[in-house]
Amino acid sequence: METFTFTGTLWRYSGKGAWHFVTLPAGVADAIRFFRPSKGFMPVAVTAEIGASTWKTSVFPDSKSGSFLLAVKAEVRKAEAIGHGDVVRVGLRLIDV
Repeated sequence: METFTFTGTLWRYSGKGAWHFVTLPAGVADAIRFFRPSKGFMPVAVTAEIGASTWKTSVFPDSKSGSFLLAVKAEVRKAEAIGHGDVVRVGLRLIDV
């Protein structure tokens, strides 16, 4: 199973809601496309880890950055005491579907 570890900055979406995301580095995005080729707006199922928090989710293609976005839910942000602008270490494992 493919696993990736990287650091990224947590940022808050400026639209409706209080969504927070980490944009995946280009190299990780390229590797995900290699292991899970798809066309269009197809999310990729992953297990994500930040600190002691682990959860199943998906990363979504982002046309603006040309990468993928990982949404970091409020429960994880609270448990890890992180917020907008914080640099976080992320572990991602692709889920076979």
